[in-house]
Order: sequence, then structure tokens, then C-alpha cells
Amino acid sequence: MFKKIKITLPVIVTFLIIFILINSSLQFLQSRNIDSTLLNISNYFLLIIGIVSLVFQSRAIHNKNPNVFVRSVMSWMMIKMLLTVIAVAIYVYVSGNSFNKRGIFIALFFYLIYLSAEVFTLTKMNNNKNA
Repeated sequence: MFKKIKITLPVIVTFLIIFILINSSLQFLQSRNIDSTLLNISNYFLLIIGIVSLVFQSRAIHNKNPNVFVRSVMSWMMIKMLLTVIAVAIYVYVSGNSFNKRGIFIALFFYLIYLSAEVFTLTKMNNNKNA
């Protein structure tokens, strides 16, 4: 249990930093017509996807066949990208003409931040495995 928390710690810290930034700058976001609810939902969405992918990839890194880990990383990157695109498409469809372009671009920037945290974690896990 502690090992899973340790593996997901960078993603959780990323979530907390983004959550604090969003909620401490509500007036600024409102003055720029950026939907803070969209940003919070995307932050939770990316947290859940990040944790699930790291748990599956941590299982794959301990496999004797190194191809399993590579396939797992590539598969989860594609799954995360596909789920993000589907979520954006659903948001645009549901909100109609009132969708928030700036909010979507910021949420996609959050995606890159989460991706960096996951790559950092996977690199650290791989280095610890090889050491």
C-alpha cells in the first residue's frame, strides 16, 4: 500500500499544486473569462487517469520481459490522450456555443504537466529497478 502511494506521490503533488493555484486565483480567472469549474474538473480527471496509469505501469516494470513495460507505457499514453480528446469533445458538445476555449487550452496544459510528472516517476522507477 505504501509503495503505491509513493509511486503516485508526484501526481498527487501536481494535483495539489494545480488545485491550490486554481482556487487561489478565482478572481483572476473570472476576469479573464476562464471557467474555474472546467479547470477543477479537468484537474480531477487527470489525477484519476494518472494514478490508474501509474499503478498499471508499476506492475509492468517488474515483469522480466522489458517489452511489457514499453508496451504498457505506450498503451497508457495513447489511452490517456484518447480519453482526454473524448472528454474535450464531450465538453464542447454539451456546452454548445458557450464552451470556454481558454479553459480548454489551460486544461491541455495541465495534461502536459501531469505527463511530465508521470515521466519523472517512470524514469525514477526504471532507474531504481536497474540499480
